[in-house]
Amino acid sequence: MSELVSGAGLALWLGLLTSISPCPLASNIAAISFISRKVGSTRQVMLSGLLYTLGRTVAYLVLGVVIMAGLMASGDIARFLQRYLNQILGPALILVGMLLLGLLNVTASLNLAGGTLEQRVSKGGSGWSFLLGIVFALSFCPVSAGLFFGGLIPLSVTGESRFVLPTVYGVGTALPVIVFAFLIAFASQHVGKAFNRLSQIERFVRVVTGVVFLLAGIYYSLSYVYGVSLSFW
Repeated sequence: MSELVSGAGLALWLGLLTSISPCPLASNIAAISFISRKVGSTRQVMLSGLLYTLGRTVAYLVLGVVIMAGLMASGDIARFLQRYLNQILGPALILVGMLLLGLLNVTASLNLAGGTLEQRVSKGGSGWSFLLGIVFALSFCPVSAGLFFGGLIPLSVTGESRFVLPTVYGVGTALPVIVFAFLIAFASQHVGKAFNRLSQIERFVRVVTGVVFLLAGIYYSLSYVYGVSLSFW
């Protein structure tokens, strides 16, 4: 149980870090702009925020379940992961850490939300927030892809959690939108200050997490790839 709780905490942290990284943050800002159209209606604003969160959560949950089911469906793959997952995890964590620290210049991204879709959504009702959440969740950029495929999926495989960790991660990626939806609904004058504060702490949080990932990756690589004994107690 304690392993599941700690895994859920890490999954939530990865989700939050994803949400405030530059590329996903831009999509969340677009979602906030859509939600704030109904600024005069507290109910509509909160409903849109919740539906957007649900859409992101469902997208990551389904994607995580499909990937993990595919990995575990083949006995050979399952045995390979059981034997070599720790060896794979080290280099994967190092790569994610380097992405977070800006040491890798990767610019490729997957954007499923074209201008046509955004125009249709902007004219629709609150129900479109659910679709917007799904589309933005599946529009990966290097950092979000690294955190999801290189961070969450190995964590889910290690913890044997197909449902809980992807769900928590999805909620984490949309949590800032929920916060801003609440501010828009009940204290719109504080939105600008909160957003500026979020932008200020993003780099600090990303660097700290990148260093942690890098150190963890080095530890796993030395321990499980090179067989170096690292005992600190």
